Amino acid sequence: MTRFVLNAIGAAALLAADPRAELKAAFTRQLETIAAGVDGVVGYAVVDLASGDRFERLATAQFPTASTIKIAILYELFRQVDEGRLTLDEVKPLDKRHVVGGAGTLQHLTAPALSLRDHAILMILQSDNTATNVVIDAIGPQAVTSRMAALGLGATTLQRRMMDLEAARQGRENLSSPADLARLLAILDRGEGLSRTSREAAVEMLKKRKSTPLTRGLPASVEAASKPGDLDGVRVDAGAVYVDGRPYVFVMMGAWLADEAAGERAITDASRAAFHYFDRLAASNAAGRRVRD
Repeated sequence: MTRFVLNAIGAAALLAADPRAELKAAFTRQLETIAAGVDGVVGYAVVDLASGDRFERLATAQFPTASTIKIAILYELFRQVDEGRLTLDEVKPLDKRHVVGGAGTLQHLTAPALSLRDHAILMILQSDNTATNVVIDAIGPQAVTSRMAALGLGATTLQRRMMDLEAARQGRENLSSPADLARLLAILDRGEGLSRTSREAAVEMLKKRKSTPLTRGLPASVEAASKPGDLDGVRVDAGAVYVDGRPYVFVMMGAWLADEAAGERAITDASRAAFHYFDRLAASNAAGRRVRD
């Protein structure tokens, strides 16, 4: 009991010395409350790109990525372009045998012949699964997992094409962790391993405005380079959020969800909480006075 009292006194003294620690602690509790309130398993990684501060829950656990794996596919595409192995202007006529369902426009067209760049745009903007499979075939199915491993992102694996339900039944699921996705987004934001042109093109594709659980937690004026994903029992969203003066990375992954809509609401609630936290840091001076409208 005495030790507990002394620890509590020490914690109180620390907060008194640095009131910002209480703001950070309150945000930590808020994220945990949101995640713990979901009937399922939820992990997250929120990273302050200015200070390096991290807020994490089950950050190294592997979750199904759903369409969020397309961030890794996009990164590998631009790496191969920079290496001279591919060109974005190369036209890829669609083989109708490769058409799959789910999201996207290509499945409804008769004989599309689009550039690899346009397939990539459809992959990100519409989450077009057929376009994604065209990109996967262009870069090579094993390339993404190998590249992620080389970047130190060993939890991130591409084990099947889009809409391959039989592969999923066999346990070959596309996987990542909150920490891996957060680091990959930071790598993209810095342009690590990419030319300046490729970095800007990849980020601009991810910035194309989409209505997702993450973006629904943000004001319309705030840009996010993001990609959501959903499967039965799974909801994921991940992005770099460009709050003026305080950019951050936000990743939340949920699986075994009893209520998928509740999983989406949790992502939106956590995204909104993250925006208010980082926006408050950006708008205030060191003493906590708001100095920016």
